[in-house]
Amino acid sequence: MERLLIAIAIVAVVGVVALVAQRRRRPDAPTQRAYRVPEQLDRTDFSGPQTPWLVVVFTSSTCTACADVASKASVLESDDVAVAVIDHETNRATHSRYRIDAVPTTLIADRLGVVRGSFLGPMSATDLWAAVARARDPAQPEAHCDEH
Repeated sequence: MERLLIAIAIVAVVGVVALVAQRRRRPDAPTQRAYRVPEQLDRTDFSGPQTPWLVVVFTSSTCTACADVASKASVLESDDVAVAVIDHETNRATHSRYRIDAVPTTLIADRLGVVRGSFLGPMSATDLWAAVARARDPAQPEAHCDEH
């Protein structure tokens, strides 16, 4: 009888320890999808294929940050920089072609369509201008700005 009580006590202690350990165990972190940006663009898909630089902003009319990013990019339009705003609702084919799955996505491409800089999500105008300057002249120091 004594052995039976000891066995029951051991089983009870093991059960309590297992229960405490289960409650303390943190669940695995959810898997996060890593959004990717294109590395190459076909410049003829966008306005101004003859300009040395292209800034493309992939947007959606349902995205609240997209209009702000597009307006910041539009200021860069010049003889050397073409700016294209590609809205998902009106140009799904281009979004699909470049596998854009997050908006706003901003790309800075050279004359050959090689993507030299990118942003996923909103950014400050200063960060965008600095990224274009770095793409045009890689010797430019990287600017860090906390304002968005």
